[in-house]
Amino acid sequence: QVQLVESGGGLVQPGGSLRLSCAASGPTFRRPAMGWFRQAPGKERESVAAISWSAGSTYYANAAKGRFTISRDSAKNTVYLQMNSLKPEDTAVYYCAAGSAVTLLQRLYSYWGQGTQVTVSS
Repeated sequence: QVQLVESGGGLVQPGGSLRLSCAASGPTFRRPAMGWFRQAPGKERESVAAISWSAGSTYYANAAKGRFTISRDSAKNTVYLQMNSLKPEDTAVYYCAAGSAVTLLQRLYSYWGQGTQVTVSS
């Protein structure tokens, strides 16, 4: 069983930065991809970014391109999401997930963390 624990969320002013972390434990080799997703109040969950454990291949949703960077530290079994130039519309609960393919398709992610709140407000 893969277990995921997110951290690093909080309150930040518009234009600020945050780095989210997702620590993975269990047989992560069976889930070669990791992704970040978010859900804002009253909205459906949406994809943010994805990365492969092995090659580090990355994919970004349009809203994340140029501002967010996903990375991984395989030795620590940890995936990060560096978020810069944050906007109020980035406010959401951010989830990490482990999936069977490096993709932004949520249905290919089987294991999910409990989420961390990110609030962008002045």
